[in-house]
Amino acid sequence: MKSIPVLAGALLVACTSAHAQQGDGTDETVRAHVYKPAKVEATAARVASLKAPAGFSVAPFATSLGNVRMLAVAPDGTVYATRRDEGDVVMLRDADRDGRADAAPVVVVNRPGVHGITVHEGRLYLVTNKEIFVGAIQPDGRPAPLTMLLGDLPDAGQHPNRTLAFGPDGMLYVSVGSTCNACNESNPENATLLQVSPDGTSRTIFASGLRNTIGFAWHPLTGELWGMDHGTDYLGDEQQPEELNRIEKGRKYGWPHVHGKGDLHPQTTPPGGITKQEWKQHSEPMVIGYTAHAAPMQMVFAGAGWPAEYRNDAFVAMRGSWNRKPASGYELARVEFDDAGQPERISTFVGSFLSDGGRTHFARPVGLATMPDGALLLGDDANGVIYRLAYTGAAGEAPSAGAGPSLPPAGPMQRQSAAGVGVPLALARDETRSSGTIAVSARFKANAPIPARHSEYADGLSPALSWAAVPGARSYAIVMEDPDAKPITPFVHWVAWNIPASVTALPEGLQEQPRLVQPDGMLQGRTSRGSVGYYGPRPPVGDPPHHYHVQVLALDTVLDVPAGADRDRVLAAAKGHVLARGEVIGTYRQTVKPPR
Repeated sequence: MKSIPVLAGALLVACTSAHAQQGDGTDETVRAHVYKPAKVEATAARVASLKAPAGFSVAPFATSLGNVRMLAVAPDGTVYATRRDEGDVVMLRDADRDGRADAAPVVVVNRPGVHGITVHEGRLYLVTNKEIFVGAIQPDGRPAPLTMLLGDLPDAGQHPNRTLAFGPDGMLYVSVGSTCNACNESNPENATLLQVSPDGTSRTIFASGLRNTIGFAWHPLTGELWGMDHGTDYLGDEQQPEELNRIEKGRKYGWPHVHGKGDLHPQTTPPGGITKQEWKQHSEPMVIGYTAHAAPMQMVFAGAGWPAEYRNDAFVAMRGSWNRKPASGYELARVEFDDAGQPERISTFVGSFLSDGGRTHFARPVGLATMPDGALLLGDDANGVIYRLAYTGAAGEAPSAGAGPSLPPAGPMQRQSAAGVGVPLALARDETRSSGTIAVSARFKANAPIPARHSEYADGLSPALSWAAVPGARSYAIVMEDPDAKPITPFVHWVAWNIPASVTALPEGLQEQPRLVQPDGMLQGRTSRGSVGYYGPRPPVGDPPHHYHVQVLALDTVLDVPAGADRDRVLAAAKGHVLARGEVIGTYRQTVKPPR
């Protein structure tokens, strides 16, 4: 296989973008491979060649399963596996506990594009490219007829395989990959981790800049959320490393412009005149990197029945590369954590499913789940095998009952979700105290309905606003909040600042990006939805009218706050600098459920 020299400028052919590419003098040669080891059968001899640590056994749990992807295990040990190519979910059981499925798989769900799966409080949750479904698990293990919780997840593009899991806080977390290799997404929900209420009535963007974090899980001791993100392709055999990230609410993780510990992508251009260095300053670097292009998939933490050496470590299925030579991945990796719950290194735990010197492979590991006895199940979507990795110990003793995964503490996630909730409206806070007033007007009358085009049920356009000039003002800021929203009260719909002092009116339909070029230098921040820029009214259908407070602040300074910041950070910076303030209030009610 020949190496392929790729000039950075030529990368534009493979990477679409919603924004113009600006010349910045970049001249970088990237040497990349397309190398796909051939698939061979998972013979007994090849399975026997797998290397596992002393005291562990690896053997097939089930075979001939087809394109088996994500795995979930119910408390009684029933195993569920999604099959992307077949578009279904199969059920397997091991009633006699001999380490092998008792019978052929039983198809229990048919859904096109089904991929992510989890079991929570007696219910089976599934996610396809666009929808989330749930069904109560019946005594025979089959789910009852499924109910759709959501049907409008973002379009899929390059990364259509969504995954989901319940956090210790009882909220559902859904990974939505990017539509592309490296581009500025037009839908802010792409390349994110979403937080969804169990009934599907609300969802927010929990974290962004995550290219494709299929595998994520909570540390059993600290309750912190960790995820493995897929690195960008076509940057070379050793770039970009697969990223282990500590995922926290409101954080950005670099993609598409920054990766690893702070390396810059040579081809991309941030929107609105933001430099890559600025993007880097406000993005979280990876905690630990792993071999580029290894393709991390499902992730779990070890159960209580594992030896102390491994307890509370994480394990990640590495599906394997196509963009590297020699091939990487094709293994089960271990993320070693110290006693304080901090990661120290990533290493191979079971490897390798490569054969013939790396020219062939007999498995591409994808799904990973923990059985009630502590054993790990590892699914392969190439030859359709689920492997069982079990600790037997030096004397062959079996793990004790209740050796499965521990329930992480809920506190860390609950505290993150509670931040900024239950606080007064901006104009009622100490940070905005001022004796000066501003007359504010909009294209709707005060305390009257806001036109539908400004709502997210319609066009989602920011309203035209104007206000009286304030002598001595060096900038203006806007905070739009809904105090009638539940459970996030008040719900922040818009945060904008550093509006030039010469500007006292904004047109309808401003760009929804961190920095604007018209008016030049105006910055926008994070809404309660988790997106940047204006997010229009979207009250639940049938609710009484919600009240939307569009609050304007005149400041005697220009705020030193980065684009994408949240309301609380902007208000903290504004404290002591507010010359005058005012607001206009509009209402919005949605009586008709729009078509999906």
